[in-house]
Amino acid sequence: MASQVRALVFDAYGTLFDPFAVRTRAEELFPGNGTALSQLWRAKQLEYSWLRTLMGRYENFWKITEDALVFSCHTLKLSCNEHQRKQLMQVYLTLPAFPEVKSALEKLSPMPLSILSNGTLEMLTAVVAASGMAHFFQHIFSVDSLRIYKPRPEVYQHAATSLGIPKESIGFVSSNYWDIAGATMFGFQTYWLNRNSSIPDELGVTPSVVLGNLAELPRTLA
Repeated sequence: MASQVRALVFDAYGTLFDPFAVRTRAEELFPGNGTALSQLWRAKQLEYSWLRTLMGRYENFWKITEDALVFSCHTLKLSCNEHQRKQLMQVYLTLPAFPEVKSALEKLSPMPLSILSNGTLEMLTAVVAASGMAHFFQHIFSVDSLRIYKPRPEVYQHAATSLGIPKESIGFVSSNYWDIAGATMFGFQTYWLNRNSSIPDELGVTPSVVLGNLAELPRTLA
């Protein structure tokens, strides 16, 4: 029988905040290419985080995000000057929260809530403040202090150690299945936020609970 969840830890990008919201600005700058650019940018951003961890050549998430943007523009043959690049990068500091997030966090707020993200602390602090949700979170944990990225187990251990709560009593929420896989293998109770009815990766793990959106989590825990 699973232990009672005593604290919740949330991934940020794709879970609380929509990284594909950059397509609106991308479409304004590069008409007809907004969707393609946003999708390739996100894919390369994640790939670079994994590759740099494997190589032991850390760069922070802001730099990785910019490098992924440059690659994506080159691939799509978009002439992206420095001013345009800065405009797109700034969107990451004000990404919108998904529609149901704020009301769900309000219902969950009697429990300690934290963020554990690949983003830098500066990026995370900015986007949380822009959404008006800073008061919900007791902690914002960034991998920057460890100089490795999720899904390395050391990252999840950092959150558990900092919270001072046994890992079995921590609920971890993410929309990214690779993140859920890492957290499950580490020993968190995991809640996969599967908004798009995606097929789970074949990684030999099963999340504790699958959710269609974050509004289901308060009811699930109750």
